[in-house]
Amino acid sequence: QVQLVESGGGLVQTGGSLRLSCAASGSIFSINVMGWYRQAPGKQRELVARITNGGSTNYADSVKGRFTISRDNAKNTVYLQMNSLKPEDTAVYYCNLVFITQNYWGQGTQVTVSS
Repeated sequence: QVQLVESGGGLVQTGGSLRLSCAASGSIFSINVMGWYRQAPGKQRELVARITNGGSTNYADSVKGRFTISRDNAKNTVYLQMNSLKPEDTAVYYCNLVFITQNYWGQGTQVTVSS
């Protein structure tokens, strides 16, 4: 059984920064993709950023230049450094892990950016 545990959400003012972490545990295939998605009230869940075990990344256009995704393969942990936060970044952020045909989600962590 794979578990994803997120941390680091909270309340921050516009222009501030937060760092999210997600630690995965269990039987995890070494070739995988870890990522962050978010869902704002009344909206669909959307990709924020993702990173392969080899370090390849891709980002949503809305966060390019402000957010940075990274990972520590030895710890099966993925990070999301969020800078220059905007009110429109307010959402529940979910960690995601995909390998082979398996797809796992964390419980979500709230990020609120006040104007």
